[in-house]
Amino acid sequence: MLLTIDVGNTQTVIGLYEDGHPGSTADSGLLEHWRIGTDADRTADEHAVIVVNLLQSAGYDLDVEGVAVCSGVPRVLASLRDMVARYTDVDPVVIEPGVRTGMPILYDNPKEVGADRIANAVGAFNLYGGPTVVVDFGTGNNFDVISAGGEFVGGAIAPGIEVSLDALFGRAAALGAVEFVEPRSVIGKSTVESLQSGAVYGFAAQIDGMIERFRAELGDCTVIATGGLAHLVAPVAASIQFVEPYLTLHGLRLVYALNRER
Repeated sequence: MLLTIDVGNTQTVIGLYEDGHPGSTADSGLLEHWRIGTDADRTADEHAVIVVNLLQSAGYDLDVEGVAVCSGVPRVLASLRDMVARYTDVDPVVIEPGVRTGMPILYDNPKEVGADRIANAVGAFNLYGGPTVVVDFGTGNNFDVISAGGEFVGGAIAPGIEVSLDALFGRAAALGAVEFVEPRSVIGKSTVESLQSGAVYGFAAQIDGMIERFRAELGDCTVIATGGLAHLVAPVAASIQFVEPYLTLHGLRLVYALNRER
């Protein structure tokens, strides 16, 4: 079995695959998956307790053949490395400089590209080819552009939905937090519905506008959404064609398969 761990600034997604052989879809061979809050203060032992309990709740244990990790939080990555060393007999494959990904990075400084963005790009090109744009709804809304030849050519980063709403609620005394769901109409009939409309349709318009600009430079391309809030925005964003909730985990599996013989 292969344990995949995608550490974001806000949440961490953990997936357990039947083996490290990439399937034809992102969820083929995916036995179980979990989403937990990211905490940079967790020790290796605390991470082990959480991971072991999650695995045991689904009838599995930490006796895995491999571990693949991407992380945008250095302290959590260090803790996970320690956890894997203490509680397993495998060397983790971590997306970082020096690890084979099979994808050229055409950034001015390739080391600046987040590991999750690379995993998404690798997974997207494997599933859909290129040119492709991945929209990842996380702490930030990441737009990752992959060329027809399978190169990571760049993209854009915007404030994420929850970050933007938290900032609005924190600065506007008369506004309270609301549930992030699609309202009954674009024209809100209450403060709650107006906030929901601005969030759902406003971010959908952002996505559609950015994709239109990408296509002006890139030509026609496939658009894939992933991330925790993708399923809420994708239905009202005209440009999004596919939703792949396990895209990052699939990319991790691909990178693991490319490096495991090493």
